[in-house]
Amino acid sequence: MVDSHLVEAVKKALKNSQERKFLESVELAINLGDIDLSDPKNRIQEDIILPKGRGKPVKVGLFGSSEMAVRVKGIADLIVKPEEIEDIAESKAKAKKVLADYDFFVAEAPLMPTIGKRFGVILGTTGRMPRPVPPGSDPSGIINNLKNSVRVRTKDKKTFHVPIGTKNMSPEDLAENLDAVLKRVISKLERGKMNVKSVYIKSTMGPSVRVI
Repeated sequence: MVDSHLVEAVKKALKNSQERKFLESVELAINLGDIDLSDPKNRIQEDIILPKGRGKPVKVGLFGSSEMAVRVKGIADLIVKPEEIEDIAESKAKAKKVLADYDFFVAEAPLMPTIGKRFGVILGTTGRMPRPVPPGSDPSGIINNLKNSVRVRTKDKKTFHVPIGTKNMSPEDLAENLDAVLKRVISKLERGKMNVKSVYIKSTMGPSVRVI
C-alpha cells in the first residue's frame, strides 16, 4: 500500500500544473546530502522498473545475431546484427542518427567490446551502453522490463532527476512509481534515507512540490 502522503504530493503537483499542448512528463528531483559522490562506489547507476509503466513508449534496441533477432522481432524497436555494426559506425554522425531515438540497448555479450569501441563515445556518455545477455538467449523479458524502466545515474552530482510517468496517469499510479524509485534509491545509499536531503515532484513545466 502506497503512503497517502505520496498520493497527496502527486495530486498537488498535478493540480498546480497548467494544461499544455503536449503531454508533460512527471519527474522527481532527488537531492542527496552527506555523501561523497567523487568516490564511484557511492554513485547510483540503476535501471528501475516502474510498476505502472512510463506512460509513454520507451524504445529498446538490440545488438544481436540473426537467431536472437528472430526471438525479439516485434519486441525490440531496433535490431542491429553483427555485420551491420561497422556500416553504422562508419561516421559518428551516422551512428548518432541511427541510435539517437532509443532509450535502452541490449547486446549479446561477445559483441560488447566491439560496441564499446565503435559506439562508446555516443552510448557511454548518455548512459545507454547495452545490457549484456548470454549468446543465443531470449532477451524478450529483459526488453519488456526495460520498456517500463527508468535509468538513474548520479555521477558526481548530488541532485538528479528521474521521470516517473506522464501527466495523464492517475495520481495513485504515479505515487506507486514514485514509491518504487525512492525505495530503490534509498536502498543503494550508504546511510539510506539519511543521505536524502530532499525530494520534489513536478510536471515538465509545472511548479515543484516537496515530497520529503
